[in-house]
Amino acid sequence: MEKQAIQYQTVRFNLNGRDVERTVDVRASLTDLLRNDFRMTSVKKGCEVGECGACTVLIDGEAFNACIYLAVWAEGRRIRTLESLLGPNGELSDIQQAFIDEAAVQCGFCTPGFLMTAVEILESGVVRAVMSGMRTMGLGSCRLKADDPYRG
Repeated sequence: MEKQAIQYQTVRFNLNGRDVERTVDVRASLTDLLRNDFRMTSVKKGCEVGECGACTVLIDGEAFNACIYLAVWAEGRRIRTLESLLGPNGELSDIQQAFIDEAAVQCGFCTPGFLMTAVEILESGVVRAVMSGMRTMGLGSCRLKADDPYRG
C-alpha cells in the first residue's frame, strides 16, 4: 500500500482583530490550529465531535464548534475566541463579569463556549425566548454530566 504525502495549505484570517497567517495540515481542526499555533487556550478540546460546545468560537459573528471546523476553512474569515472579550489591561467584559456574578458556571471547562454563544446571541440583535436561548447555548449537554440530577 502506497503511503500518501500530507498536504499543507497556507491560511490567512483575522484572529481577535489581528490578521494572521499559518501553514497547516489540511486535515487539522480549527481547535488544533487555535490552541497549538496561537495559544488560544480558551478553545477547549472536549468531545471533538461537535457535541459539547467547549470549543465554541465565533466565525464571522456566528458560533461554531471549532473541533469539527477544518482550519483551512478559516481562510478570509474573522474568528473570535474568549480572549477577544478581555479589555486592553486584561479586565473582564460585562458578559464575563455577569457569568461570575450569577455563578453561571459548573466546573468551568465549558464556560468559554457558553460565553461565546452568549456573545453571539447578544450581538446578533435577535430577540429569542429564554428556552430557545438555552437550547442554543446547549444547556443540558454537559460532557461531565454535572447537569444530571440523577448522578450519584
